[in-house]
Amino acid sequence: MLDDMQVLRDAVQDYRTAAISLGLPWPEPGDVPGEPVPDVVHRIFDVDHIAEQLSWLQAQGWEERAPLPHGGWLFSWPTEANVDEMFGYLSLSFGAPFPWRHQLPLFWFHKLVYTFVLAGDHEGEIWRYEIEPDTDGPVRAATSLAALFTQWTRAIRAGLMRFDDPFIRVGEESWSLDALVRALQEAGLDPVAFPLHLFGAPVVRARQIEAGVDMDTVDRGFDAWEELDDEIDRVRATLRF
Repeated sequence: MLDDMQVLRDAVQDYRTAAISLGLPWPEPGDVPGEPVPDVVHRIFDVDHIAEQLSWLQAQGWEERAPLPHGGWLFSWPTEANVDEMFGYLSLSFGAPFPWRHQLPLFWFHKLVYTFVLAGDHEGEIWRYEIEPDTDGPVRAATSLAALFTQWTRAIRAGLMRFDDPFIRVGEESWSLDALVRALQEAGLDPVAFPLHLFGAPVVRARQIEAGVDMDTVDRGFDAWEELDDEIDRVRATLRF
């Protein structure tokens, strides 16, 4: 869903305050206006509007530092020069309950991309894709941007995130993935909201079913990816840049 702008600002400010409490340097951003949306973004993603939430986020200057967990960063607005890269990420969305093109790559973590759904019933949701030889397909990470930042804030307050200069990391270095997932769940948190590599984890499939992913398509694996990749190539050929 699309957050009310004040709800989003408050959620990001709460996360910033919590991150600073761990030792992360994060200067006061000031009152920054929304970033104008380049016309090419509408063409790339075949939408007639881009949510105000994205314009505000783009104006935060996060590409110059790494305030996100595990050193993740915010993608800049897509351009004609990197449309192939953007579409490449979206080729992993086979089985998603919305058109593959109606989402914008938003956050990059190590071999993990979070996208923002741009239109339709799922507008404002955050979805995640693992960039691996094997993938579980599309997974909803959060119902909104504010919900995502709130999960991260709560994890900091629960003592489940730490500052490992220069980044914030989830869990202790010695923890196994199973132990980390269990700790998050015991704290009432959603492991899928965090930039963890969860391939094959039961929480992933449960979330996919809950969020309306076409599991028959996901279970077709490489064949489903190849079909979507071919469709993306056809769409790409119609964009004259």
